[in-house]
Amino acid sequence: MQMPADECELLYEAGPCLAVNKPGGLLTQAPPHIDSLERRLRQQLQRREGKTGRIYLGVLHRLDRPVSGVLLFARHVRAARRLAGQFERRVVDKRYVALLEGELHGQGQWVDTLRKIPGQPQAERVSADHPDAQVAQLRYRVLDHQDNWTCVEIQLDTGRYHQIRLQAAARGHPVLGDTQYGAHSFFGPEREDPRGRWIALHARSISFYHPMTHQWQTVVAPWPAHWGGLPLLWPEAGG
Repeated sequence: MQMPADECELLYEAGPCLAVNKPGGLLTQAPPHIDSLERRLRQQLQRREGKTGRIYLGVLHRLDRPVSGVLLFARHVRAARRLAGQFERRVVDKRYVALLEGELHGQGQWVDTLRKIPGQPQAERVSADHPDAQVAQLRYRVLDHQDNWTCVEIQLDTGRYHQIRLQAAARGHPVLGDTQYGAHSFFGPEREDPRGRWIALHARSISFYHPMTHQWQTVVAPWPAHWGGLPLLWPEAGG
């Protein structure tokens, strides 16, 4: 049975923790009159639980609009505070898979100093002595090569604005479909509105300590359908 277009795909639900598979092209959060994952999830929970009043939903982190994958939410304030503390202490382990233009090999680490450009939905690399500079660090390992792109698994050590997208593009390997950062190709389902387009960056998994049971949990997001059979080549990714 096909899920309604505005229904969120629930990946994990245990006590006050809820994880959802976000589609690309959808905002994580937005003002009440604009469509977003948060808005859809609230409405879905209201329908399921038969409530008309406001439902608490702690947004612990975000994914860029064109990015797909797993997002973790909290259903009450105490859980949100405990989980937020894990994010702040970098206890939470987030793994991404990306298709990058060009060819990379092996594994490595990228370290840069970045800043968000004021008044623009974009980031840039800056010198370390820039007053707005923030250190950005990630680790990657190559999973596969196909023609003119490379599939990599990425583990974030920091969480800067557009970090993966900018760090990859700065090295001549933009994410497929990410024309904002220099990609030469489109990716994902066709969209009339360019704001609804996807890029080939997927938040594959998130691992955290459950705030009540204190057990280590890993939630994995299925591959979007338009990735085709390619991910079958790397089933260990994000595990």
